[in-house]
Amino acid sequence: MKNFIDGFIRFKRDVFPKRKQLFERLAGAQSPEALFITCADSRIVPDLIMQTEPGDLFICRNAGNIVPPYGEVQGGVSATIEYAVAVLNVSHIIVCGHTDCGAMKGILKPETLDELPTVKSWLSHGELARRVVKENYPELSESAKLHVLTEENVVAQLDHLRTHPSVAARLANGRIQLHGWVYNIRAGEVQAWDAHRGRYVPLEEYNLVAPRPRTRLAVGG
Repeated sequence: MKNFIDGFIRFKRDVFPKRKQLFERLAGAQSPEALFITCADSRIVPDLIMQTEPGDLFICRNAGNIVPPYGEVQGGVSATIEYAVAVLNVSHIIVCGHTDCGAMKGILKPETLDELPTVKSWLSHGELARRVVKENYPELSESAKLHVLTEENVVAQLDHLRTHPSVAARLANGRIQLHGWVYNIRAGEVQAWDAHRGRYVPLEEYNLVAPRPRTRLAVGG
């Protein structure tokens, strides 16, 4: 614990005074641009990876960057999504998985979770991805299956996101965009799901070609 306390002391002494105006501005309100849903893994630090400032990201973390379909679990993840969209009016939701994810290893081999019933129940929301990998990639090595599962799980959670009423309503009028990313810890790279191409592409490429959301409803008309 001492290193954490020492870190706070350095923050209070060296960092906070230089950023005092920012924290004063944030003290009474927040207006993040995006909801960032990622894994609770200690190696994933969204603000470091994205080089964002306090107030830029509304972050939701859980084992496996899971988004339960609406109505199945009225818990913290669903409440965070609803608040981010309906109250904070975020314009983007990012679901970010990562390499070497312990949750994905558990989804790939659910029998290893028998002594962790709560974890096993939570990770059942990754069953869609597991089934896709099992039926379509039986010939892959275990490491390759883990990689594909990590990618498929992000796509599956994007599908779950669309079942949430607050998200569905904003998607219909083009006020929100959904993004699926996978962060490679060793390489320091991010691959982004490109639904139009049906594959993952480097984030740099995705940023250049990502389409604007297609509006289904005529807003104001």
